[in-house]
Amino acid sequence: FRLALIQLHVSAVKSENLQRACGLVREASAKGAKVVALPECFNSPYGTQYFKEYAEKIPGESTQKLSEVAKECAVYLVGGSIPEEDGGKLYNTCTVFGPDGAMLAKHRKVHLFDINVPGKIQFKESETLSPGNTLSMFDTPYCKVGLGICYDIRFAEMAQIYGQKGCQLLIYPGAFNLTTGPAHWELLQRGRAVDNQVYVAAVSPARDEKASYVAWGHSTVVNPWGEVIAKAGAEETVVYTDIDLKKLAEIRQQIPILSQKRCDLYGVEVKK
Repeated sequence: FRLALIQLHVSAVKSENLQRACGLVREASAKGAKVVALPECFNSPYGTQYFKEYAEKIPGESTQKLSEVAKECAVYLVGGSIPEEDGGKLYNTCTVFGPDGAMLAKHRKVHLFDINVPGKIQFKESETLSPGNTLSMFDTPYCKVGLGICYDIRFAEMAQIYGQKGCQLLIYPGAFNLTTGPAHWELLQRGRAVDNQVYVAAVSPARDEKASYVAWGHSTVVNPWGEVIAKAGAEETVVYTDIDLKKLAEIRQQIPILSQKRCDLYGVEVKK
């Protein structure tokens, strides 16, 4: 099946972002994409100073638009993420819609991005956001898909659990920056893909040098052998790749790590 990653240029005008995102979903569908993914924080600028101003309830304006365009194009739409307000708390939340427009999953970013690299970048999502408390998967006729948002990709246990539960594709909307992007963006995707023998797709906003937080871009798809099979540059674009589940099955047969795990010695489990 064909997967499309929309590396969207995000402006300060929410209505513009929604309109452009929906237009690119239509374009991806016209080119045969069956699963389409948007980037982290696709409807607003990324930054702790913006989350409250742009936050919405779910369902709300942005998710309504996603539902409508998923139904119109008959695609599975991974709606990147948006700032969500619920019960006085803010979350960084990804919603997924099926070809009938129904919401299939809602993933709140589990691991908040609190880092301090002296002289390079300091960022603290926990100043404004609360963490999600659930892992999120959804089914398609092609395969089961596991979801994470950006910083979630650094936590190998989460991807392992998705693998154990039968996911063959992991999708991470993410906005790495100019410090962590060149260092770890591709490395983490390849690591998660090889460790779990799954496809991994990470979808970034396009780079905007004038933004207060400059995203790395380079939306990428990695196959279960750890090869980069599709990759964007820094500009707004749509990345297409065909996900070959027969190849995934062959790799798992050739190197059967999933059946060779020593579950008598160690294990990774979901606590709730």
